[in-house]
Amino acid sequence: MKLNPYLNFDGNCREAMVFYHSCLGGEIAFIVTYADMPPGEDGPPEEGCAGAEFDMEKMGSLIAHMRLEVGDVVIMASDCPPGAYEQAAGTTCALQADSMEEAQRIFDALSQGGQVFMPFGPTSWAEAFGMFKDKFGIPWMVNFEGRKAA
Repeated sequence: MKLNPYLNFDGNCREAMVFYHSCLGGEIAFIVTYADMPPGEDGPPEEGCAGAEFDMEKMGSLIAHMRLEVGDVVIMASDCPPGAYEQAAGTTCALQADSMEEAQRIFDALSQGGQVFMPFGPTSWAEAFGMFKDKFGIPWMVNFEGRKAA
């Protein structure tokens, strides 16, 4: 079993996922817009997946599903219908890096333009750890346990 983050955005999913790709590497493996989805059983009904509020004129170019694969990690995301977006609360994307250099690089890249809550540095549980909200409003933790892991 795997647990993968699925992130929601307010019309800037493609921009966010391209940013994550530039920071983390990997491969953008799948992109489908709302306009790509057929109406009916395999996609939104004729009147739209959010009833009268669903407007294909506004939604067509937005992302219905996007997938970034980075090794064993899969980050999936989509844009919410207009007016349905709620900023992430109560969850955090936690990355465990394989080296101090990788952890520092990822922290610096992903936190660029965001709000750092805990600067990347040593802790009692790890050689280095940091917390921030990225420029898209997604909370992250980057950790490198190193020799402190027990």
